[in-house]
Amino acid sequence: MKATGHDWLAFSRACVRDLEDVLRAQPTRVEREPVLRAGEGGDDTTAIDAAAEEAVVGRLEALGIDLTLVSEELGVRTFGSGGGLRVVVDPIDGSVNAKRGIPFFSLSLAVADGETMDDVAFGFVYDFGAREEWVAERGHGAFLDGEPLTAPGPKDGIEILSLEGTTTEAIALAVPGLLGVADRVRVMGSLALSLCHLAAGRVDAVCCLKPARSIDIAAAQLLVRERGLAIELFEDPPFGRAPLDLGQRSRVVAAQADAQCVALAAALPPARP
Repeated sequence: MKATGHDWLAFSRACVRDLEDVLRAQPTRVEREPVLRAGEGGDDTTAIDAAAEEAVVGRLEALGIDLTLVSEELGVRTFGSGGGLRVVVDPIDGSVNAKRGIPFFSLSLAVADGETMDDVAFGFVYDFGAREEWVAERGHGAFLDGEPLTAPGPKDGIEILSLEGTTTEAIALAVPGLLGVADRVRVMGSLALSLCHLAAGRVDAVCCLKPARSIDIAAAQLLVRERGLAIELFEDPPFGRAPLDLGQRSRVVAAQADAQCVALAAALPPARP
């Protein structure tokens, strides 16, 4: 896994070890929940978010190479002269789960040789609850715990739909239109992990009920696409041209094929201003 000329798999695994140290140092809500500031991505930066990002940024600084970082809390930051290499990181995707001690949250890290989703060459998602490692390399497939991801994919019919970006109000508005489109709904709390579960055929579709950011999807979308599945930012297509920045331009849908994505998008209520 030497996408863009560096061993990013080894780097990502080192970040996981650092983040496990962070989690042990902040074991409960008391340590994890305090709000420190507003993050560049639009959410509050809590103690666990800040400590996790500091660990990953420290690893990037130690590399001593030219790159541009896009991250949840810091925003866009240049290392060295920047250049074409772009690293897109959400150190804790599913931070509400992490703060509350619910074991379903992840490190999401993508490496790109350009500025769009099509340029993502390496994707890494680590589930700190199940301790599963999801990896994809552009043109070389998707892997779960080091083994090629060859399990049966999502079903043609949507038996299980995973919803993310969820508040009670958002779910209440969305569910009536989904009747007859999806049989069952899951709300798990990490968009990156939900997309990985789609790649593994554990769920049949994923939909985020608020506009998605590249930091949440850049890594996992590569697993989805390497498995030949469909994903779209249906309010601002095409997906491949979506910039790797902190913008929130569109809700995202992903499923077995384009037809299911179109049906899901049509079933959702209009975007709220």
